[in-house]
Amino acid sequence: MTDKDDLNAAPLNGQDWLEAELADTLDEDYELELSEPALSEELRKIYRRTHPPTIARPEYFRNLLRMQAELIKLQDWVVHSKQKILVLFEGRDSAGKGGVIKRITQRLNPRVCRAVALPAPTDREKSQWYFQRYVPHLPAGGEIVLFDRSWYNRAGVERVMGFATPAEVEEFFKDVPEFERMLVRSGIRLIKYWFSITDEEQQMRFLMRIHDPLKQWKLSPMDLQSRVRWEDYTRAKEQMFTRTNIPEAPWYIVEGNDKKRARLNCIDHLLQRIPYEPVPHQDIALPDRVFDPNYERKTLPPELYVPQKY
Repeated sequence: MTDKDDLNAAPLNGQDWLEAELADTLDEDYELELSEPALSEELRKIYRRTHPPTIARPEYFRNLLRMQAELIKLQDWVVHSKQKILVLFEGRDSAGKGGVIKRITQRLNPRVCRAVALPAPTDREKSQWYFQRYVPHLPAGGEIVLFDRSWYNRAGVERVMGFATPAEVEEFFKDVPEFERMLVRSGIRLIKYWFSITDEEQQMRFLMRIHDPLKQWKLSPMDLQSRVRWEDYTRAKEQMFTRTNIPEAPWYIVEGNDKKRARLNCIDHLLQRIPYEPVPHQDIALPDRVFDPNYERKTLPPELYVPQKY
C-alpha cells in the first residue's frame, strides 16, 4: 500500500509526532477555523437547522495534517523532478475556493507553491490576447501554481455581467480547449476544480459575511449581483462544462456545502491525481557552533526593540 492509498487509513503505529504536531498547531488552525461569525441568535438557528453536524474537529485536523504531510512529499517530488503543476479553482462566490487553497499552501514553501488571484484587467490588458495576462503566472519546472479563479472568468462573470460580448465568449469557447491542450503538451499537469454549493448555502454564507465585521470585506457589489443572477450563472456554468470538459483537462466537481469535507476531499483527490514518489534526501546534521573568544556582543539601543506589551 502506498502513502497515497493510506491517506484515509488510521494513523500508523509510532506516529506520535502527528499528535504532537496537532497539539502544536491547533491555535493556528483554530484561527483559520473561526468561520462562524458573531451572528444574531435567529441566524444561528437557521444555520444550525440547514447544516447537519460536520466532521468532528479532531478527525478533521488529523486528516488535514496527514494530507499536508503528503503535500510536502508532493512538493519535494515536484522540485526534484522539475514538474509543472497548475490547478484551477473555480466556483460561485463563497463556494470555498480560498479556504482549500489556504490549506494546500499552509505548510508548503511559497517559493515552490504559490496562489494567483488576478484583479480585474486593466485597459491595456483588455486590448491584449485574452489569455496573455495569465501566461506569465504559469508554472516553470519545479513549481506548483494555484489559480483562485482563472481564464474561466470569461465563461462566468464576464459573460453573465455583460463585460464580454457574445462574440468574445464564443471565441473563448473555441480557443480554450486548444490553449489547454497546448499547456498539457508543454508538460504542465493541469487540474480543474469547480466548487459547487446550493442556492440556499450561498445565501447563508452571504448573510454570514454581512453580519461578520471580519468578513464584510469579502462582499463586493459583484458578489451581490451574483445572487440576483443565480440562474444566469447556472446556465453559464452548464455550457462551460459542455464546451471545455476535454480529456486532456477534465473538470472535477467538489461538493462544497460542508467546508471541512470539501477541503479534505479536494486535497485527497489532488494527491491521487499526481503520481508523485518519494525522493532521496541527504541526512541533516546540525553543525557545531563556532565560538570566537574575542567577539563581544554589542548592546543595542532600547528604542530599536518592539515594546513587550504582551
